[in-house]
Amino acid sequence: MKLPYRKNAYIPKAKLTAYLLSQTHAVGRFKSKYFHALGYDELNGSLFEEVLRTIAQSQDVKEVLPTPYGKKYIIDGKIETPSGRVVRLRTVWIIEKEQKRPRFITVYPV
Repeated sequence: MKLPYRKNAYIPKAKLTAYLLSQTHAVGRFKSKYFHALGYDELNGSLFEEVLRTIAQSQDVKEVLPTPYGKKYIIDGKIETPSGRVVRLRTVWIIEKEQKRPRFITVYPV
């Protein structure tokens, strides 16, 4: 199964730049270190956003988790990074109740 409404998937800018790629965020800096080593940083954040949305739009949903707010969708995918490495990432998206737009929640290596 593919992510419902996958063409409408979006990533809030703050989630990307102020969290995942921020080297100063209290929690995000640990993920940022990993993604920086892969060649992603604040200067090419749009490239990182593009690969994350590509996973959502092209890969099959691995798991669906119902929550009080809507459904979370777990989607894995392989990407080639700016550093030349190929890595496997797990992305998490949510479609909130009565919405038709998947919103990015998080990503981590698998």
